[in-house]
Amino acid sequence: MAVAVIMPKQGQSVETCIITKWFKKKGDKISIGDILFSYETDKAAFDLESTMEGILLDIYFEEGAEVPVLADVAIIGNPEEAIEESPSFKDSKASIASTPSKAVKAVNAVKDADTVSKIRISPRARHLAESKGLNINNIKGSGPNGRIITRDIENAVSGDLFVPNNIQKTAEYTEKPLSNVRKLIAKAMHSSLQNSAQLTHHMSADVRSLLEARQRIKRNQTSDKSQQDITLNDMVCWCVIQALLKFPEANSHFLDDHINTFNKVHLGLAVDTPRGLMVPSVKNSDEMDLVKLSKELKSIAESCKKGSINPELIQSTSATFTVSNLGNYGVEMFTPVINLPQVAILGVCTIINRPADTGNNIFGFVPYMGLSLTYDHRAIDGGPATLFLKEIKDQIEAFRY
Repeated sequence: MAVAVIMPKQGQSVETCIITKWFKKKGDKISIGDILFSYETDKAAFDLESTMEGILLDIYFEEGAEVPVLADVAIIGNPEEAIEESPSFKDSKASIASTPSKAVKAVNAVKDADTVSKIRISPRARHLAESKGLNINNIKGSGPNGRIITRDIENAVSGDLFVPNNIQKTAEYTEKPLSNVRKLIAKAMHSSLQNSAQLTHHMSADVRSLLEARQRIKRNQTSDKSQQDITLNDMVCWCVIQALLKFPEANSHFLDDHINTFNKVHLGLAVDTPRGLMVPSVKNSDEMDLVKLSKELKSIAESCKKGSINPELIQSTSATFTVSNLGNYGVEMFTPVINLPQVAILGVCTIINRPADTGNNIFGFVPYMGLSLTYDHRAIDGGPATLFLKEIKDQIEAFRY
């Protein structure tokens, strides 16, 4: 029996998603776990894996199409199965009759946009064409029923036949429209710096204890493959959680006329993905031991890179404090930007050997890790922020495992 592929609903506020890339084409054999297509919400990007096997009998929406959540996107079945009628975009309303009214309104809004003129064009493609000053009259649509989709506009911009009125085309650069994720990141970063009073303090921590613990873990893994591979970043995050329990004012959200100070630590971790920066949170991380924390951190990072992260976990309000680690890139010092409404973020830098007193007035080279704390001066004063950063340093230097 043929089964429809449904556009997932990623979060309560998401009404439509945009298909960014198909990895399969009509007629392809599909196995369970195969990635069918990538799609974006206004918050993140995801990959949809098939939960069934068979033949991809039909695709209802092409790349660039804006699709209501819970609408039929494609159909998978056996080759001998006949499809009585391939639903058009208008027919997709029937497939979401039981969904919230907002989704139905989204379908109607897109349909109304198509009937405004004789040219069939998706709302996103129309907006992109207007922003580029592009005349759509001569563009041939590649979407369902000849509908112009975003890909057609992008091809027209980069092609020789259509030159946007407001863009000077040269051989010096290639113009690439911003993805939804990049737009979100840009808006969040600009808003954070524009709407808060950010200040950064820098400090270094002796990481000999961390490095010794790391070496022991690696040695133990040689004889016991089942042991959790706890990284330096896992250890630092553990130390940060302990410091937050002592300085709860850093574990807060600043909300204009009041501050919410949390009793639990929901630790955010900045994760670099091919689609852009994501900051998922580990809920109730203060209740976890180091092994459990390490597993959770790896799990959310992997989910972000695969595009399968729960969108509720990457809301800026999901975490109470964030850690951003650029140490692996060799960054010695940087100024992380706060993920509002959080009041602080810790930047973890690379390890540098520096001369220091190793005891008994004997000097040698000691490995130090740079720590950069950015905080919102509206919520935290400089003194408490410095004491909090020093507590992180002390936790790292006293680390035992």
